[in-house]
Amino acid sequence: MTELAIRATSITKKFGGFTALDNVEFELQPGEIHCLAGENGCGKSTLIKIINGVYQPEPGAHFEFSGQQSVGQISPSSAKRLGIHVIWQDLALFPDLTVAENICFDSFVAHPLKGIDSQAKIEQASKTIGELGVQLDPTARVGDLSIAKRQLVAICRVIQAEARIIFMDEPTASLTQKETETLLSIVRRLSAQGISIVFVSHRLAEVLDVCERVTVLRDGKLVGTFPTEGMTQKKLSTLMTGKELDQTPRAGEVNGDRILVLKHLTRRGEYEDISFDLRKGEILGLTGLMGSGRTEIALSIFGMTKPDSGEIRLDGQEMQFKSNRDAIDAGIAYVSEDRLNLGLDQKQSIADNTAAPVLKQLSNPSFFLSPKSIRALCDTWIDKLKTKVSDPLLPVSSLSGGNQQRIVLAKWLATEPKVLVLDSPTVGVDVGAKAGIFEIIRQLADQGMAIILISDEASEIYHNTDRTLVLKEGRISRSFKTTDVSEEELEGIINA
Repeated sequence: MTELAIRATSITKKFGGFTALDNVEFELQPGEIHCLAGENGCGKSTLIKIINGVYQPEPGAHFEFSGQQSVGQISPSSAKRLGIHVIWQDLALFPDLTVAENICFDSFVAHPLKGIDSQAKIEQASKTIGELGVQLDPTARVGDLSIAKRQLVAICRVIQAEARIIFMDEPTASLTQKETETLLSIVRRLSAQGISIVFVSHRLAEVLDVCERVTVLRDGKLVGTFPTEGMTQKKLSTLMTGKELDQTPRAGEVNGDRILVLKHLTRRGEYEDISFDLRKGEILGLTGLMGSGRTEIALSIFGMTKPDSGEIRLDGQEMQFKSNRDAIDAGIAYVSEDRLNLGLDQKQSIADNTAAPVLKQLSNPSFFLSPKSIRALCDTWIDKLKTKVSDPLLPVSSLSGGNQQRIVLAKWLATEPKVLVLDSPTVGVDVGAKAGIFEIIRQLADQGMAIILISDEASEIYHNTDRTLVLKEGRISRSFKTTDVSEEELEGIINA
């Protein structure tokens, strides 16, 4: 019988009176690509940190690594000696160091008496890069690299450190389709070399594509471990959430008045000759690969950038936005794809974030802000969007990804917009929270709001839009009623 790479049983972890994990079991086979799935807050990160030695479980936990019983508590250093490494979503690289210095960092820190030999670092890093079969300049500064290249540096670093088990947290969240395919091929190559990979991702299609088994957690408890063969996204979503999610496509019949019209909009180097209209009550899908011009068009609609030529008309009137404040005042709201850096001020309270775009309306004639009015506005939108908040005065960083995104929606809906532009609104959001956000979006459209939904995920566009525009190299390449194609056909069109 093959020895397991990891066997962990009776894993319980409490934080004060809160039980994050309750008697969880986890098994990983040598060379296996295994998915750890569940909604945000289900205990995935806690389990990873326990196996990695960052957290200590409650008494009674039992671990085996490669068939050998663990002795004493696991620490981060002992986890590394066992070959266990984690690549977190932020990658934890040093942007001001070179690729070679990042890749070799652990080995030189472990043996500081060897001194700092730049050539030796370059040679070691080049060897690891070659073994992985990727293209990286070992002398390049990491801060100058794309996210995809940084991801490769992070993988090379753990390979250099002789990893036998790698946990990868949302590794494809910021990658294009092509970059994702490259990463998944590397994951398969590592698996073929006997390295075990634990994959954490909210993108269920790629989970089912690359993983052999999936372990599902819900509310800190183990739902079970299942083979991915024969598993569907719908079934996996049900296992993760405990309920069946509505995946019925929209009808696609919208007869509302035209509210937004773009005519031959062009901004050199970003997009060219963009013409479309948007009706009240319509959800218009804007899709295409990363770099196709999706976000650039949205930024011009929102007044953040100025087109070189063409027209933007709102309610029949041509708009000349000098800033995003002009767009907001005209009735346009924009939810950025970068929730952490552009959508919210993580250090400010939930209430202050919600009120940020409408402070002028909330101030009295003497321009003083009333904490009571800010709190009342926040409470109203927390209730409307069913946001899980224990205290609106807590920092917004205290919320889960899904609830943070609801606060982003709340702050812009508080402006009472005519047009809502949503740029990848579910990035980093789990499947249950994602369904809740799309339910809100559908309700807003049903109430007459005009919505542009930007996404590169075919399933999001297919199930939640009335019409679809496909962008390629800054131009509209296809335009059709969404239900005129199948989801599989739509994915092929996006990636063509």
